[in-house]
Amino acid sequence: MSVPREKILDTLSKVREGAPPRGFEQSVDITVNFRDLDMRQPDNRVNLRISLPNGIGDQKVLVFASGDLALRARRAGADSIMEPRELDELASDKKAAKRRLKDYDIFVAEAPLMPTVGRVAGPILGPRGKMPIPIPPQAPIDTILDRERRVVILRSRERAFVKCKVGKESMSDEEIASNVETILSDLMGILKRGKNNVASIYLKLTMGPAVRLF
Repeated sequence: MSVPREKILDTLSKVREGAPPRGFEQSVDITVNFRDLDMRQPDNRVNLRISLPNGIGDQKVLVFASGDLALRARRAGADSIMEPRELDELASDKKAAKRRLKDYDIFVAEAPLMPTVGRVAGPILGPRGKMPIPIPPQAPIDTILDRERRVVILRSRERAFVKCKVGKESMSDEEIASNVETILSDLMGILKRGKNNVASIYLKLTMGPAVRLF
């Protein structure tokens, strides 16, 4: 569906006006409510990864890697590295594994480590829709980190809506509007009836009221 850029910008202006200042930087969130979709049917559910043109500002990435890839990931600015030894230690301590993984948004794993990563982290990350992206040991990790930090995940499960961040308060309205357009374009591409399956769309700041876009 195509929502005019002017309409998105006007809605973002109302979102900012309606939210009082807070002592932290808020995110800008989007919620898309569906209609005429039976979400009990698996083929109607949404599970979508979208790379945003302007990112959302603070995606934290953890890389499961060893050797040279671990070194390159650290130099490229990965927020955290988990090497095989730590993975093995967490295999017998599920509570510690949950604590270790809870603060990260995106996960990338060296392909040869995927069996161990799946066994240790899969039960934690799978239900969150955040299973690691496998990459070969010689992959250009700097490019991958830049790409993955721009990714948001839309996942409905059995709910008749999806929601995610589309930006941060400090970003310009034009940057956020571009992100909104990308999300709506990709989402419409997988819905059976496109925009006809959309009941409403709202934008809001973390602690602010929702403002209807559509």
